[in-house]
Amino acid sequence: MPSALEQLAQSVKERRAILFVGAGVSMSVGLPSWEKLIEHMVDELGLDRDEVDRPESSYQALAEYYRLKHGSLGPLRSWMDREWSVSREKVRGSAIHKLIVSLDFPIIYTTNYDRNLEVAFEVHDRAFVKVANAKDIAKVNGEVTQIIKYHGDFDDDASLVLAESDYFERLSFESPLDVKFRADALGRTVLFIGYSMSDMNIRLLLYRLWETWRRSGYEKNRPKSFVFMPQPSVVQEAVLGRWGIDMLTEEADRPEDALVAFLSELKDATDQA
Repeated sequence: MPSALEQLAQSVKERRAILFVGAGVSMSVGLPSWEKLIEHMVDELGLDRDEVDRPESSYQALAEYYRLKHGSLGPLRSWMDREWSVSREKVRGSAIHKLIVSLDFPIIYTTNYDRNLEVAFEVHDRAFVKVANAKDIAKVNGEVTQIIKYHGDFDDDASLVLAESDYFERLSFESPLDVKFRADALGRTVLFIGYSMSDMNIRLLLYRLWETWRRSGYEKNRPKSFVFMPQPSVVQEAVLGRWGIDMLTEEADRPEDALVAFLSELKDATDQA
């Protein structure tokens, strides 16, 4: 029986795997955490920090308030575009980004707003097409990697999923990009990297994938999917396993080092498959 890594490597080798990339990948090249975004909104809105340091507060609700006060998220998007940017040389030197490009996934989804994935493909001379809205879907072809900006892109303010109401609208799982994801993922292996499993949006996505297969009556025929976590968790392993998702881990002092080690092992296994 092949190991989980060997099964994943075979799917990658046969280009039957989709990569889903979260904030941890961008933070590995120095992008700020959500905490810095919250601090900026608090300062710009003139709020007392104690007012937002409550269990019911979230950056999504704060962004919703920002939109109400300013009329749009345009100024916040412009600040994020400036602050959440790193040099092309830093992306070129990122082992994680180089490995992502070299693994040659046909489709990459990301909830990150930044352009680091696109830059990584550019600096490593690999063609790609970016999809951030329904109009972009028409540009897709089977020849180059698709980079799907699942929560929007800085080049299109209307595409951003940032404020609370944006997330609520996505809960229906019926936007054009949601429909595309269901079609892309239904018969393929999906690998999630750079995510915290406390992210309820991703947990809902994973649950919906499982539910789609369960209702089809062909759940046993579903391709295996995987999530990489820097630290093992028996709770998450059991819950995700119930949804048909295997957890993969790698021991290291820092999360980014663990991800580099994992992607390197996956690349080696793919080359040998």
